[in-house]
Amino acid sequence: MIYLQDNFLSDTLLNSAQKYLVNFSEIETKEKKFWVMDPIPQFTNYIVNKISILEGRPIFEVFSMFRMANDVVDTDWRIHSDSIINNDLPQRAAVLYLSDSTLTSLHGTAFWKHKEYGESLKWEDLSNDVYNKLIRKDCEDLDKWTLQSVIGWKKNRLISYPCNYFHSKYPNKSWKEGRKIYVIFYKYNQ
Repeated sequence: MIYLQDNFLSDTLLNSAQKYLVNFSEIETKEKKFWVMDPIPQFTNYIVNKISILEGRPIFEVFSMFRMANDVVDTDWRIHSDSIINNDLPQRAAVLYLSDSTLTSLHGTAFWKHKEYGESLKWEDLSNDVYNKLIRKDCEDLDKWTLQSVIGWKKNRLISYPCNYFHSKYPNKSWKEGRKIYVIFYKYNQ
């Protein structure tokens, strides 16, 4: 299930986060380059507590970060699922939109259906070969995907979804000032 919460942060906390997001660093992985910043632990704790209230049960952070993409950097589609994060298997991901947008057409987070694997990567299909093929090859081949839906961009909107859902930013190129988000991958506490 996908859910969203508008006006997730107070205006004060949102403004503080926006002022903080100025020094993104380029990180290169085997799959691609990312422009990221580490979150302040108090910010992540606040997010964890607020999502726990929304979910009605405690959650545990697997990993979180701030990310940035604009019209020049991070312009790949990179359709993927976040089934494995830091050698762990989170249950859900949440994206918090933090910046204003200058785009007038539909944009935000897209959810996709793979022509072979469906809307999500099933745990039983999660071999290294399958995961690597999806992350390294199929992720840019739009002929292998059908767009299912787009959750529209709205500053201070949180979207939460199962980690194994196939998704991407939408469209692949953002605006000049940059699409700035906070991403958290989490599990439910047992």
